[in-house]
Amino acid sequence: MTYLILVFGLTALFLGGDMLVKGASGLALRFGLSPMVIGLTVVGFGTSAPELLVSLEAALGGQSGIAIGNVLGSNIANTLLILGLAAVLAPIVVNFRTVRRDLGWMVAATLVLPLVLWSGDMGRIEGLVLVAGLVVFLVASLQNGGHIPDDITPTGSLWRSLVLTLGGLVALMVGAHYLVQSATIIARDFGVSEAMIGLSIVAIGTSLPELATTITAVIRGQRDIAIGNVIGSNIFNILGILGLTALVTPIPVAARFMAIDIPFLFGLTAVTVGLLWLTGRLGRITGIIMLLAYAAYLFLTANL
Repeated sequence: MTYLILVFGLTALFLGGDMLVKGASGLALRFGLSPMVIGLTVVGFGTSAPELLVSLEAALGGQSGIAIGNVLGSNIANTLLILGLAAVLAPIVVNFRTVRRDLGWMVAATLVLPLVLWSGDMGRIEGLVLVAGLVVFLVASLQNGGHIPDDITPTGSLWRSLVLTLGGLVALMVGAHYLVQSATIIARDFGVSEAMIGLSIVAIGTSLPELATTITAVIRGQRDIAIGNVIGSNIFNILGILGLTALVTPIPVAARFMAIDIPFLFGLTAVTVGLLWLTGRLGRITGIIMLLAYAAYLFLTANL
């Protein structure tokens, strides 16, 4: 029954994230936002909603390992798993000059992580700093994002977009609750740490909306939304999810996060940004290497 509940939670997260992204994107298009801005803000935040709800649920339940591991694991999964799969399906080509500001925000958010987690306890002051950074990012993105191209028009009615948005939020809340509860039971049964469960099962589960959105965008040729979704989601995960969670309740920090997972995320972010800067693309070979690196990361850190 616990495994059935886990599957139900993952399914609700996936469907809820998909509904939320469709509804929120429809609303955003009606306000004349460009695809990159939609990917960075509306879609990035929408697909990060599962991580927010799961981390809040876990932190309030005293499961800090899942709360923090979910954020770090989701950023790692977003970069290696999701971009890797997308690149295997179709090479991702970007103009570095158009995304350098947003990549800079992603790098800055990643660099802030050890500063707010160093003390071993993330409190409300650290949370407030992160949320303030998120507000600045959102304002800057909306001011500098330009307008929607003439060849992209809103589809569906305003009411349909609203219903999809609200329905997606409800499904996400239900899925987050059952995912955390079932994953915690499974972790205890197998003697696996909450941190590892957060970094793997929960992180992959809450990243399903990003996976679905990015792959769909790549298949449809909407590369700006695909890459913007991942960049925006990584920024939201750190600034928004960790920040809001810490504002609600202080979060103890497991030692392994500072020793293993944050340094790995540092290196991963640097390599990804470097590739986009030097080549402007992520090809199929690169995608395969990224997928293998993700599998190796999970395997090597499973028992740490």
